[in-house]
Amino acid sequence: MKEPSQNKIGIQELYADDPIEADRLVWGRESDPNSRRGFLKKSALLLMGTVLGGKIVHAATMPAGLIPAGLFLNGEESLPGKHPGLVLLNDRPINAETPAHLLGDLDTPADLLFVRNNGIPPTKVNPQTWTLTVEGESVHSPKTYTLQELKANFQHHTYRLVLECGGNGRAEFNPPATGNQWTTGAVGCAAWTGVRLKDILLDVGIKSDAVYVGYYGADTHVSGDPTKVVISRGVPMSKAWEEESLIAWEINGEELPALNGYPLRLVFGGWPASTSGKWLTKIVVRNKVHDGEKMTGMSYKVPKTPVAPGAEVGEENMKIIESMPVKSLITSPKTGGMLRLGSSLAVSGKAWAGDLSVKRVEVSSDFGATWQAAQLDGPANRLAWQSWKASLSLPEKGYYEIWARATDSEGTSQPMVVPGWNPRGYLNNACHRIAVKVV
Repeated sequence: MKEPSQNKIGIQELYADDPIEADRLVWGRESDPNSRRGFLKKSALLLMGTVLGGKIVHAATMPAGLIPAGLFLNGEESLPGKHPGLVLLNDRPINAETPAHLLGDLDTPADLLFVRNNGIPPTKVNPQTWTLTVEGESVHSPKTYTLQELKANFQHHTYRLVLECGGNGRAEFNPPATGNQWTTGAVGCAAWTGVRLKDILLDVGIKSDAVYVGYYGADTHVSGDPTKVVISRGVPMSKAWEEESLIAWEINGEELPALNGYPLRLVFGGWPASTSGKWLTKIVVRNKVHDGEKMTGMSYKVPKTPVAPGAEVGEENMKIIESMPVKSLITSPKTGGMLRLGSSLAVSGKAWAGDLSVKRVEVSSDFGATWQAAQLDGPANRLAWQSWKASLSLPEKGYYEIWARATDSEGTSQPMVVPGWNPRGYLNNACHRIAVKVV
């Protein structure tokens, strides 16, 4: 178990008369796992300036109940084959996220791409003998391709595509949702190279009754039972036919990492990354919605209509997640930064919007009371994330929070607080925020 940071020791001192509450805040042992947006009285929040080492400048506009972002500076874990800055959430199966300050590249480096595995990756991979079979009720001529045949017989395409776990941000939902407690780092955007899925579908011939494409991979169940399918999800035909839907073997011009699907995977930009099957061995074209593992039940679904937090929701009232919501990250500066009084603060980050593009990004230094427009770049191609930057003036010494808010091409903006609760903690696109101090 990690030792608490100096900031968290400050919480223990502040709550000396309430050790249960102190323990809840320090270690996250709480009925509300939303450690960055907990429920403290405003009077207690004002006292946090002592722990933060400076006055909370815009305390008057700080929402009641908001725990300052500066109190939750994550430590770092190491994971073999990945950047040491990735934070390990689970080791069986391996799941690890990337801190926001490491996601500033236009193309997320392979060693910084988050890891979301449902099973155990194959350990013996021979690209010379690897094959991909395409079959199903709605295929005219089922075929099996070697990896070499895919590379030699079809045109190669490269697209920058956003992959984001549907549960990114789950840690902020209250009541708690089961699953890996992702904060903000289950996302990345890389240059993926491979063949278009549509070209393979055209090669095998697709019947008019085709409804869905599903996948199967070579990963194995954590139980060790070889008969159990780990995950077998997919997408409707409309997504499968898109130009940017790829069967990929490269990321940023290099072979795929072992933890991210080597030697072959699907990439569906803008949709939950669970649709982008790794260690790909089979594609099935179905005449119905695919019913593979984690397609039925409650997995990767949200309520069709809003529900009360903690409500029981039947499967018949759930819908499959498709396009991901608009979202943004502050990638620079790193939370906890220090700034000299009189200096301007350069802020930058990334924004994306599922199947849509981002129209506007704004930043705030007064807890969302006012917003300033950021300079926003266009995407490298459809379904890529967009870079943004801004310069802020912070007029007096003390603690500040910088918030970012993106708006998509249809006019939908990120909410300032965690959006509607759902049983599995999906699709949290609340504004990202970081802590800085002016000295």
